[in-house]
Amino acid sequence: MTALIPLRRKTVVWFAAIVVAVNGFFPALWILFTSLKTETELMRYPITYVPDAPTLANYQQAFTEQPLLRFLWNSFVVASLSTLLCVLVSALAAYALTRLRIPKRNLIMSVLLAVAMFPLISLMVPLFKLMRELGLLNTYLALILPYAVLSMPVCTLVMASFFQDIPPDLEAAAMIDGCSRVGALFRVVVPLAAPGVFTAAILAFVNAWDEFLLALTMMSRVSMRTLSVGITLYQGEFAFPWPLISAALIVAIVPISILIALFQERVVGGLTAGGVKG
Repeated sequence: MTALIPLRRKTVVWFAAIVVAVNGFFPALWILFTSLKTETELMRYPITYVPDAPTLANYQQAFTEQPLLRFLWNSFVVASLSTLLCVLVSALAAYALTRLRIPKRNLIMSVLLAVAMFPLISLMVPLFKLMRELGLLNTYLALILPYAVLSMPVCTLVMASFFQDIPPDLEAAAMIDGCSRVGALFRVVVPLAAPGVFTAAILAFVNAWDEFLLALTMMSRVSMRTLSVGITLYQGEFAFPWPLISAALIVAIVPISILIALFQERVVGGLTAGGVKG
């Protein structure tokens, strides 16, 4: 009987892994196969899961019917700059929370966690009014600033969990050698906490790349729309060209997939290490 327990555990683990893999990969594969089909084949019955005659015409049309390259550039600029700003400010905040004698530190950490749970829809009206008063609508800053601020709580908590395990003596030695406190942070602490910094940066970048509601509200000009919003322009008044939309979706998925693949070990190591720190 006891010998069956490990077998049952392995069965449960494998079953859960298969469910997660199917749930994660099947939609992406379905979108990929749809992007390679024609409208006629898509409407055929019975359904063909794999395209009979794959075509790249949908990808060509996706780049010519709408300014898809412009949407890609807008998303890249907004996501990159907001991530840079978020990581910079979050590193300073995490360092202050873990090194300086700040009163009510635990309360501040709890407030950060609570702020991270705020629904975005509740912030839409004040953010829109603020950006309108500042004259930032239809500019990159209208998205860069909110994206950076919205990702800061999570990024701060992630980096703080790594900073607190780095011995303060290393920073003290660097400051004796002439470094300022900020210099010690970026020359000693940040390199040693690289997995946490990479994890925070990837989380901030993905959130900015995928965000839809703010991008739709702040950008009314087609030339300033990000990829997530620009894809909605492919739908017609009375029909949805699913193969064309699927091709645009694949174009949106590829950069994130490449990014995750390149930094997979650092992200997974950062999330795992951060999850076991206490």
